Amino acid sequence: MKLEIALVILILSIGLNSCIKDEALNAEADINFCIIKEKDILKQQADTLKKIGTINGRISIMVKTDTDLTHLAPEFVLTPGATIEPASGTERDFTTPQSYTVTSQDGKWSKTYQLTFDITEMPTIYSFEHSGLDGGVEHNKYYSFYEIAKNEQKQYIWATGNPGYLLTGKMPDTKSPNGYPTTTNDFGVKGKCVKLETKDTGSFGALPSINMRIAAGNVFIGSFDVNNATSKPRESTLFGLAFQYKPVTLTGYYKYKAGKTLQDANANAVPGQKDACDIYGVFYETDDKLKSLNGADVLTSPNIVSMARLENAGEPDEWTRFELPFIMKKGKTIDKEKLNNNKYSIAIVFTSSIEGAYFQGAIGSTLYIDEVELVFDKN
Repeated sequence: MKLEIALVILILSIGLNSCIKDEALNAEADINFCIIKEKDILKQQADTLKKIGTINGRISIMVKTDTDLTHLAPEFVLTPGATIEPASGTERDFTTPQSYTVTSQDGKWSKTYQLTFDITEMPTIYSFEHSGLDGGVEHNKYYSFYEIAKNEQKQYIWATGNPGYLLTGKMPDTKSPNGYPTTTNDFGVKGKCVKLETKDTGSFGALPSINMRIAAGNVFIGSFDVNNATSKPRESTLFGLAFQYKPVTLTGYYKYKAGKTLQDANANAVPGQKDACDIYGVFYETDDKLKSLNGADVLTSPNIVSMARLENAGEPDEWTRFELPFIMKKGKTIDKEKLNNNKYSIAIVFTSSIEGAYFQGAIGSTLYIDEVELVFDKN
């Protein structure tokens, strides 16, 4: 009898172990990271290129115009257990887009990604007409924005803090793309526009180890490093792309309404003060030590050459035009040779709370942006 019971337990144990192993096999087939070893070719200044522009299976990486696309060998970090074909690190000719197929660990799922190295110049007219859904599983999608180049290629120059907001798990906001801080809106000056709203981060943001009570809506030229979103939040926003011309003016349209109660980083009300939006452009020089500005130094870095910023934004409830000149910093000049060699970058930033990087703002503050243009001097 004891032997029979032991055999039954053994059989059940083997069966359970088999089920556990089967259940443990990963069903995801994602590219988590794209690593470009030839960092000097990148317009996006990031040590490890994240999934920039992964919308509907498209990964678009902006590189400098003199890049040789014929012998590039990107590497990929996949979801656990997944495989990729062709193999990570395979040298390929990217004068045309190249496809990669990722298969999940359990072998039941696969996704095809198309990787493009974009050598067209950065666009300077921004209508915010084009967006797609990015992010996690089916019910955790958020909007990402892109522009259309003259050659009809998508250019993913815009980043937002939406991937960081996804980490909060705040319901029901993260179940709908329209619940995130940065979304699309159908009522722009012409067609669609971008809507930025300061959001409550819920119980996650209130954790003592996190203490990030709000998430300002933002959209900016650059990239967002979600790996630093909780440990080094201001360093997670990487501002700017290489730009070969002298910026002159930043123009566009905006509407704004401040939220009811301005609160500090500890969610205490700030009496007698109101929230404000922020709209600015920063032109700066890169070097061996500084590849990108971030949320901690984007307004203060000694590498800044010129800046355009909206002062006294107010709360216009109708579309209001802004025209902001780039003002040179005292003692700064632009080196023509460095300009031609992609040693300068431009950042354009919009946010619904001016102190949002320090988690101070008013929940509900809402900024709308549309029909933006960066006017520049080619001479």
